[in-house]
Order: sequence, then structure tokens, then C-alpha cells
Amino acid sequence: MDAYSHRKGTKTVRFTHKDGAPVKDAAVRVRQTRHEFLFGCAAFDAIRAANGEADAAVEAKIGKALELFNFITLPFYWGRFEPERGRPDTERLKKAAAWLKERGCAVKGHPLCWHTVTAQWLLGMPVQDILDVQLARIRRDVSDFAGLIDMWDVINELVIMPVFDKYDNGITQICREYGRIGLAKRVFAQAHESNPGALLLINDFNMSESYDILLEGLLEAGLPIDAIGLQSHMHQGCWSCEKTDEILQRFSKFGLPIHFTEINMVSGRLMPPDIEDLNDYQVKEWPSTPEGEQRQAEAAAAFYKQLFAHPLVKAITWWNFEDGGWLNAPAGLVTAEGREKPAYRSIYNLVNGEWRTPETTVKTGGDGMAEVTGFKGRYTAEFDGGSMEFDI
Repeated sequence: MDAYSHRKGTKTVRFTHKDGAPVKDAAVRVRQTRHEFLFGCAAFDAIRAANGEADAAVEAKIGKALELFNFITLPFYWGRFEPERGRPDTERLKKAAAWLKERGCAVKGHPLCWHTVTAQWLLGMPVQDILDVQLARIRRDVSDFAGLIDMWDVINELVIMPVFDKYDNGITQICREYGRIGLAKRVFAQAHESNPGALLLINDFNMSESYDILLEGLLEAGLPIDAIGLQSHMHQGCWSCEKTDEILQRFSKFGLPIHFTEINMVSGRLMPPDIEDLNDYQVKEWPSTPEGEQRQAEAAAAFYKQLFAHPLVKAITWWNFEDGGWLNAPAGLVTAEGREKPAYRSIYNLVNGEWRTPETTVKTGGDGMAEVTGFKGRYTAEFDGGSMEFDI
């Protein structure tokens, strides 16, 4: 049995010349150029590359990311995007989103509402004012980026949001005031109103039943949640197949698309198992090792295969493309210097090898029609006298 049959399709295509005339009784070369499935990463350096701020090393790393991925997450952490009220970094992010779209990438904004890395200038405001400013921020950014970014992590880590006590912040204040469901209803409604065609996600690292229960409440309240985001930061060891399957089963019950939004697997020593909040593990050096890189490569391939085989999984995002990102972890697919790690190649061989339809030739009839079977996505057809594109 083909574990990936749901990722494939068959289409009868009418091949035509530019003037609309059929390509009759001809050999047509067909090549897949893009996946329908979203294979992604967080590539924040794309902002520098798009704005002419990147050196050759950064450009080379972004080039490697775009050879592998068709889906990029860009950062909209409020405290960095708008450190001074009224002066958001809109133009640089717009250039980055447009630059990525020109290169065939779908783009997601992350996140619109989060209690961490949020704007410090919210502190001291009355709670109602904080909510008003949060909704205005969503209205502005989702509207400004419509057509460039039509996918958003609307609210991030809602399970822990009202009880977060590491430091004071405006978003935890409004979550305590209005409750998880009350705040989520307001931010999702504003995002949907600002871009009705956008794909809106909830995103969380909490894989316990607390997230299940929260989702049940949100959906019963009628929130326009289009996909469920599941984080998988595996700094303390990779998930077993059994754990992944259990999580997939639990979140599949909602019948919504599932996005694995933040995958990290380290290629060095594992974080100690007694660490509860991963942010508490602060080290100056966390080197990648040969044995760790091999472990990472094998685990990444197994994890991607298990997720790609599940019909509700629609997107997989590797979080830090290069080492030294969040927590200084060696969790990238390339080193800080740009060297490809074995995990890069193991994922590449799946995405651009095993899961990409081999180039083939089909024969058209007198009506220019021919049947094409392959992985869902975008295809280019070439024939004597021209070419065309089509989707399966």
C-alpha cells in the first residue's frame, strides 16, 4: 500500500499553444516544479536578503533554504516589529514577503498576539486600552500585508498565556481580564475581518489535554480557526513514533488541517530532562557533534515520513534553519558557517527526490489531451513550439 497515495493525483490536461490551439499527437515533457504541500522553515534572514542588507554568507544560506523549502515564516514579534509605538517595520517586511513570493514561496506571519517578545510600551496602559491597541495592530498588519501574507499565527501559546509569570506584559493582562476564549474570539474575529481570505492558525507548544480542551471550547464558541498549529521543540530528545502517532490521533479528532509549525531537533548534546521550561536552559556554547548530526538526520527523515503520511497534516516547518538560533541550540539544518548538515540532505532527498514526481513524457491525442499522474503541485510542460504550466 502506498503510504502517500493521498498526496498524489491524476489530471487530464489539455495542452495548448499560446494561441489556444491544441498540441496534437505530440510528446510533451512534464516536470514538477513545486509541491502543493507546504515544506517550510523560519528564515528570518530573508528580511536582510530582500532589503540588500545581507552579506554573501547570509545570501548563500538563504539560497540553500529556498532550494529545499516552498514555505517561509517571517517574524512579527510585536516588541521587535514595533519597538516604538507607531513606527512598525512594515516596509522591510513587505519587501521580504514580496521577495519570497517572487521565488515561489508561500509566506506566514508569526505571531499577531503573544505574551512573549511583545511591545514593552503596552505596560502602564489600562487593560481596555491594551486590548484596543492589540486589535488595532491586527487590523493594520493583516490589512497591510493582504496579498503578500495570507496566513497568520493569530494567537500563540494561549494555554499558558493567562498564567505566564516570568515577567509582566500587556498581553497576559488582557488574557487574564477576558479569559482565553474571550481574547481568542476577539483577535480571531479581527484577523478574519481584516482579511477574510486569510488562513488563520492557533499555535501552541503544549501537547497535553489542556490544548485539546481549549480547542474544543474555541471551536464551540465559533472561532474561525482554519488550522491547528503544533510546535515540536525536541531539545530533550526526539519524539518516538508512538508519541507522534498519539498526538496526531488526538488533534485529528477536530477534523481541521494540522500544521507542524516549529520543529527543532538538536545535533549536539540533549538538554537535561529535568528542565521544564526550555527557556531556562541558557548556555554560551552548544556545539554540533558528528554523532548528534547523524541522530538528527535519521530522526528528521523518520518524523517527516510519519507526518507526510498523515492526511490532515498540510505543512511542516523546521524552525531554525541554521544553528545558534533560539537558545543557541545546534538545531539548524546548516551550521552557522553555512555547512549543510546530514539532516538537510535527508530532508532534501525526500522533498526533492522521493516525493517529487520524476520528469516524464506523455503523448497527446488529436485533441491535445493527455493524462498526468503525480504528487500534487505545480507542473511545467514543454513541447515543440512552447510550454505551459498546470496544477495537479
